[in-house]
Amino acid sequence: MKFPNPHTLKQIAQLIDCNFVGNENFPVLGMNEIHVVESGDIVFVDHPKYYDKALNSAATIILINKEVDCPDGKSLLISDDPFRDFNTLTNHFRPFKSASNQISDSAKIGEHTVIQPNCFIGHNVSIGENCTIHSNVSIYDDTIIGNHVTIHSGTVLGANAFYYKKRPQGFDRLKSGGRVVIEDHVDIGASCTIDRGVTADTLIGEGSKLDNQIQIGHDTVIGKKCLIASQTGIAGCVVVEDNVTIWGQVGVKSGITIARGTELYAQSGLGHSTTENKVYFGSPASEAREKFKELVYIRQIPEILEKLKKEEKK
Repeated sequence: MKFPNPHTLKQIAQLIDCNFVGNENFPVLGMNEIHVVESGDIVFVDHPKYYDKALNSAATIILINKEVDCPDGKSLLISDDPFRDFNTLTNHFRPFKSASNQISDSAKIGEHTVIQPNCFIGHNVSIGENCTIHSNVSIYDDTIIGNHVTIHSGTVLGANAFYYKKRPQGFDRLKSGGRVVIEDHVDIGASCTIDRGVTADTLIGEGSKLDNQIQIGHDTVIGKKCLIASQTGIAGCVVVEDNVTIWGQVGVKSGITIARGTELYAQSGLGHSTTENKVYFGSPASEAREKFKELVYIRQIPEILEKLKKEEKK
């Protein structure tokens, strides 16, 4: 998430009432999670296990719960609760605004786009030309939709990321200030849910086609010309490269990359990154040919045991 205008380190420290290490005029341009940070961004870290990763990331401002040696060219914001203060900044720069109309006055809708009854279209949504949005679709704030996109009934774009911190009193949600971006010529089936990024974008690439009842987690990037069948669940921060095919009821672990041309057979559970143009099956998934061999061997176990029993009797 980039701020509407550049801020200084001192200004940000005042917003969250914390101390800082660095030049008070050090430029702060935005905030992001660690996997998408750029120079000028704030990243937060609240556990010593991840200090080095945050300090050595592309982020130039580290929101941290302990004063540590600061690398050259970077600054620190010292907070007793970085998670809380990251939420404070999200609330400040991208606050939730209640809607007074089913279609916000700030929404932009292109020519020849059809919006069917009972749709909700939030603030700052942009929908391109020649799109069809069927009834009962909810498109939350800041969503960007390209041209020639079809979205079927009951789909929700832009719900919160599933991201919580466990505290003694319960779970504290990390607020979502990112967006959903749908590129041109995408079809999205009925009752799909595509969560917004925490601070960046969840993206569906040009020409991709999604069946019904699909869940896409926060900050996941789907490439171009992908096919995803029904009841597939893809966790957050997954990269799905171009021309990937995912058949029904597949589950995908967070933070992995599904390489270009990968095919995942139905009911697979994928917990690791894949290799280009390979076919995978099973749970845990492995290359389909090897998995099918394993199944053949498993089916032979009763026969092998029976032979062993007969040999023992001899």
